[in-house]
Amino acid sequence: MDNIQITTAEKSVSKTKEEIIKEAQRIEESTMYSSKGHFVAANFWTNFHLWIGIPMILLAAIAGAYALSQFNPKHIIAGIISIIVAALSSVMTFLNPNEKASTHLNAGNNYDSLQNKVRMFWSIDCWREESEQVLTERLRYFSELKDRVNQSSPQIPCWAYKLAKKGILQGESDYKVDKEKKNLPPSSVEPSNPPKTN
Repeated sequence: MDNIQITTAEKSVSKTKEEIIKEAQRIEESTMYSSKGHFVAANFWTNFHLWIGIPMILLAAIAGAYALSQFNPKHIIAGIISIIVAALSSVMTFLNPNEKASTHLNAGNNYDSLQNKVRMFWSIDCWREESEQVLTERLRYFSELKDRVNQSSPQIPCWAYKLAKKGILQGESDYKVDKEKKNLPPSSVEPSNPPKTN
């Protein structure tokens, strides 16, 4: 007897399993956009901290140098620079870019982790010999986990979401293996969604 291996493209899929896979793919897509949006926001707040922090340090140094000089006109310049430094410090304290960057980075990592788990679930685990009830329970778990991550994450700014979406549509989130698969002749690539059975 020949040892024949059945690929995922050859396995029949029940309607329930097909819907489980579709829902898992929806969760994966949603978490991809969320993680990318949070990473864009984290990058902005990290840069914002540098954009404000570096000039603030330089201006404080200049103000200190002028304040130490002996001529009165320079004291006026030192006073103006000190006011600017105070204003920038207030902006930094009020906006707290370090905390925002950290919060968005953590949220992005949480979404990314969930995205990876869900992708492995629908692309590997759903093809094992597990009952539809077990797969449904695991899908519910991923859905509840997504809800918890949503509740604990800050809101993604609209501009960050738009930048993330643009990057995703341009292929920034594609894996090399998936790009290579797209470039192969159709006969040498297994379908990403196995045949449907009714």
